[in-house]
Amino acid sequence: MNHDDPVKDTVPAEARSPVTLTHADRVLDPVSHLTKQGLATYMRAVSARMLPLVAGRLLSLLRCPEGTAQACFFQRHATVGTPVQWRRKLVKEKDGRAINYVYLTDVDGLVAAAQIGVLELHLWGSQARKLESPDRLVFDLDPDPDLPFSEVKAAAVAVRDVLAALDLASFPLLTGGKGVHVVAPLGPGAGGGRRQWPVVSAFAKAVAEQLVEARPDAYVATMSKARRQGRIFIDHFRNARGASAVAPYSPRAKPARAGGGTPIACPVTWEELAAAERADIYTTADAPALMRRPDPWARYFEMRQDLGAGACRVLGVKVGAGAYSS
Repeated sequence: MNHDDPVKDTVPAEARSPVTLTHADRVLDPVSHLTKQGLATYMRAVSARMLPLVAGRLLSLLRCPEGTAQACFFQRHATVGTPVQWRRKLVKEKDGRAINYVYLTDVDGLVAAAQIGVLELHLWGSQARKLESPDRLVFDLDPDPDLPFSEVKAAAVAVRDVLAALDLASFPLLTGGKGVHVVAPLGPGAGGGRRQWPVVSAFAKAVAEQLVEARPDAYVATMSKARRQGRIFIDHFRNARGASAVAPYSPRAKPARAGGGTPIACPVTWEELAAAERADIYTTADAPALMRRPDPWARYFEMRQDLGAGACRVLGVKVGAGAYSS
């Protein structure tokens, strides 16, 4: 099965229809009082900037159909109740099973997410049409709860500077929780075999380990919770096949502040990151103001950068590694 072949639309044309919200006044966030209607309105409001970053990517979804006061759960695969506004992609898993994942392509897909109580959208690092060719690097900076946010910002700048030295521009994302993501778009460039999952994963790991080697007192690059105390976990594991990271502009099922909206994962400029006091300063209530300001990631799709052969050599990354077998 060649996952890099063009994806055939698996949603019949007659099935595509505007979304009808049911129980539109159901409260999803009891602190901010965000309702399903409010979530749908937010999705529409940010769609012009969210869709280019989300459309066509396989999704992992955090669903809270009865709101965050009740049980929430992650959904990675298509089910009987999958909205007709979404499309499906058959993906071969490591155990050999072929499983249907979902992705969306338009604003109706975003509104359909609101209809079934999706509070968080998480994205694969590749497009469904080119599943085996990751097109971004993501570093999730996850701090020990006792660390000040200033240290998280400093870590983001450190990641940015290492990437810049490897000729990779990057963009910061306030996650809406405690941390920051540093995202570097890849291609279309001359990377060729360098943009395969094993190579991209090894590259991200090498970057994280370089930072840990320089500041072992400040950073850790392993999942061991015991080693994270007083440090920032540079989570490079988001760059593996099947892993995901929260989508830009996605709401978060995180504690809201009374009187404010529900926190969102928000793209910012490096200058805005420097001024930010927390990672959850932007909420669903900020959508109109966010859409009026210049796009902080305006240059994201202008990047023609890739994992350079020289950078791979510097990091000791083997370029000849084969892609995931499928």
